[in-house]
Amino acid sequence: MTALRRLLAATDLSAPARHAVERAALVARAVGARLDLVHVAAAFSGVDELRRLVASLPADVEQRVREQTQMLVEALAGSLRDRHGITATTHVVEGGLLAGIEDTAAATGADLLVFGARGSSTLRHVVLGSTAARLISRSTRPLLVVKRMPAADYQRVLVPVDFSAASLPSVQLARAVAPAAKLVLLHVYEAPFEGQLYYAGVDPQYIEEYRQRAWEESQARMGALIADAGLPPDAATSVFAHGAAPHRILQQEDEDDCDLVVMGRQGQTRLGDMLLGSVSRRVLAESDGDVLVLP
Repeated sequence: MTALRRLLAATDLSAPARHAVERAALVARAVGARLDLVHVAAAFSGVDELRRLVASLPADVEQRVREQTQMLVEALAGSLRDRHGITATTHVVEGGLLAGIEDTAAATGADLLVFGARGSSTLRHVVLGSTAARLISRSTRPLLVVKRMPAADYQRVLVPVDFSAASLPSVQLARAVAPAAKLVLLHVYEAPFEGQLYYAGVDPQYIEEYRQRAWEESQARMGALIADAGLPPDAATSVFAHGAAPHRILQQEDEDDCDLVVMGRQGQTRLGDMLLGSVSRRVLAESDGDVLVLP
């Protein structure tokens, strides 16, 4: 993916969801994309229970609820227009959260989905709960999880790369979402079966030699990745770290004060790192900044 043409931001009208909408507006403005807002209402099911308990409930209460919800979403769009000069199209749909978001994304042709990390309703589960796992696992679009209220465009973006097929798209998407940001390309390496070699009593000299060769190979592959991505010389910094991937990713995010981490949901190395596996899940849960997950 080299360009973003249309973004879809989901909102449950809570304050954390407002963070996601604000970030979506900033990204849309920076890259010249169109913006859509979607609010998924659970078929206004609570009205039936309320009508059962309150006999004098007006007959048109459900319609009033719909109209009020639409007004709130449109007011949110109006605030984005006033603050950022972005005109957002609004969508209020009924039904399940996943289906509502996916159907709207398909209808609008969204290139990127944007969510808040927490919310006042079922949207709070988008990041760490089963909804997140299902949405990320079946989505064909990148998902941007917003964790804090944005103050400006992204400044520093951390892109962990393992030189799998997902690495180049990760770098390209980072540039598409944050065209003016400095990229930090991080490769965390560990010699295969290194732990087992230590336990087997292999001479540390041979393990260190193995590790040195892995580092040299990583440097060569990083250079090739940067060339393939067409990055200017001053657009990215390369960092090589030895150790456990989740820990080093979170550490690098903190050291470089990155405000976005771009993660491929699959890698080439460990079975446990596949499809929202241990690395992606921990970074989503513990990172301070936003996280962008590739499909």
